[in-house]
Amino acid sequence: MQSITIKGSERESVGKKSTKALRNAGKVPCVIYGGEQPVHFYADEIAFKNLVYTPNAYTAVIDLGDKGSFKAVMQDIQFHPVTDAILHIDFYQLFDDKPVTMRIPVRLEGNSPGVRNGGRLLFRRRKLTIKALPGNLPDFFNVDISKLRIGGNITVAQLMSDKYTILHPESNVVVQVKASRTSVDDSAEDEEEEGEEGSEAAAESSEAPAAE
Repeated sequence: MQSITIKGSERESVGKKSTKALRNAGKVPCVIYGGEQPVHFYADEIAFKNLVYTPNAYTAVIDLGDKGSFKAVMQDIQFHPVTDAILHIDFYQLFDDKPVTMRIPVRLEGNSPGVRNGGRLLFRRRKLTIKALPGNLPDFFNVDISKLRIGGNITVAQLMSDKYTILHPESNVVVQVKASRTSVDDSAEDEEEEGEEGSEAAAESSEAPAAE
């Protein structure tokens, strides 16, 4: 998984007064959990732009200068209810041998024949929560809809892998195509394709030389 580096500074004080002062200065107070003890730090709000305001999933490298750097994932974030400014972020430290939970985006690829025939594409789950070792975290799930006809769907079960555990029921629908008022029956396309394959096979059979 791709990573974003965030340069920050360790906090010397974690009281309400110092927290308010940091926010007034455009800084975001943060905590890294998961290690031997929590690590309190702060960074400029703009430093989190590419980590927070994106549909993609990233891990983070928290660079605290002389205090060292920490690999982590964002676990929780708080925004101001009026201004939407970032108030606080919780991170969880990553270790190569410890599984971590993370939400991974789903990307659709291909053109659905069901949609071409007037069906409605319903993208039910744009992100999936998984549990995996840091080295097995995917950047995203690629879901091919090029064979998805009207009435068809793709479920969590079809995206399972030995490298991670998807924390949703296997029957959960990720994407589906439903009939609409303007949709037409596309089952005839299957029959046409089967007919074409049969014709091609018959032609090849007639052209084949007779056995001696």
